[in-house]
Amino acid sequence: MSQHVQQGAPEQAIDHAAAAERYLAAWNATGEGERKAAVAAAFTEDATYTDPLVEVAGHDGLAAAIAGAQQQFAGFVFRPLGAVDGHHDIARFGWELVAPDGSAPIAGFDVVRLAADGRIRAVSGFLDRVPAM
Repeated sequence: MSQHVQQGAPEQAIDHAAAAERYLAAWNATGEGERKAAVAAAFTEDATYTDPLVEVAGHDGLAAAIAGAQQQFAGFVFRPLGAVDGHHDIARFGWELVAPDGSAPIAGFDVVRLAADGRIRAVSGFLDRVPAM
């Protein structure tokens, strides 16, 4: 079974799966320099990110949100969950946050809008599985 479902015209130039891979790489980048480079590779300069817990814009805002999540969930890693689905300049994909013990207590689903160069210009994030606090 394909890990990527592409709908729409075959001449579509945007690689939705690659955009999702860069997105997760940014969330998994740990050092400040590595994180800054990964955010720049995955997102446009004016990108926006909105989920139930945070709303930020731009590379600095994104890097700060990612650093905050990494601090809160030290040692956890984001991994894809299911296939990336995309058409035109929009993609959707699931992810889970995996603990050092291999459990995945948090999972979500993101919808992204992409720029012509394949970088993300907007993220709408949803949390599907969150542990009781």
